[in-house]
Amino acid sequence: RIVMTIAASLVKELRERTGAGMMECKKALIDAEGVIDAAQDLLRTRGQAKADKKAGRVAAEGQIMTAVSPGGEVTAIMEVNCETDFVAKDDNFQRFAQMAVELAAAQQPGTVDELMAIATSDGQTLEESRRDLVAKIGENIGVRRFDYVRPAGQLGTYFHGTRIGVLVDVVGGDTDLGKDLAMHIAASNPRYLSADDVPEEIRANERRILSEQAQGEGKPAEIVAKMVEGRLRKYLNEIVLLGQTFVKDPDFSIEKLLKQRGATVKSFVRLEVGEGIEKKSENIADAVAAMHSAA
Repeated sequence: RIVMTIAASLVKELRERTGAGMMECKKALIDAEGVIDAAQDLLRTRGQAKADKKAGRVAAEGQIMTAVSPGGEVTAIMEVNCETDFVAKDDNFQRFAQMAVELAAAQQPGTVDELMAIATSDGQTLEESRRDLVAKIGENIGVRRFDYVRPAGQLGTYFHGTRIGVLVDVVGGDTDLGKDLAMHIAASNPRYLSADDVPEEIRANERRILSEQAQGEGKPAEIVAKMVEGRLRKYLNEIVLLGQTFVKDPDFSIEKLLKQRGATVKSFVRLEVGEGIEKKSENIADAVAAMHSAA
């Protein structure tokens, strides 16, 4: 087979269009017999194969992003993941994450799958953009989850670096209160707003565990019942926002703080990068030993 010569200017143009490596561009142009559009399609197909290969890799780094809908009535908050902290700081990753959260805020899809099917300004779907980015960067990248707040009052926000993001909808109070509440939520990670929001199965499970613990202490049944209810109240206060002790002033619960300031919290969202994702922890000694034995 005769290998055709490809002009450097053509390789450069394909690189600018796709962001793929020089050798990958050259090979695609040779295979496409110098037709740049066909070479671009080839790169996309190969990139998709690359993206599929990387899909199983753990992506527990990334960034929390927010965006406001064009009309200003909805704020979206999103977790976009990658495999390493280095890529989380990459401009291409940041641009993709910003595009994803802006699309979510503008169109308010209900699921990640619906979001990924939306067409971006360059005509591809967000999923196609994601696959192209995976091929370019060489890491598994994905939108993990997102949520919305449609504020009834003022929206308090707080970001702890790029890894934790909080939105809290506060009716009454002032901007400082919203910021303080968002900061508290970031630090204390409440799971629910009030005790009424805690599902019955979680209460029942905790009551069962506490009952078993109290019975093991050998107390009479009526004492056990009182102990269980007291400990259950304490547990609920730890996991609900209104019951928690305010991080900036331990003399106040959040409920007491809100009463004092004539405010109520309607809803909140807290997202943390990698929360609940099992990261692979590599034993360095084992890794070094494996390298030696391979050598």
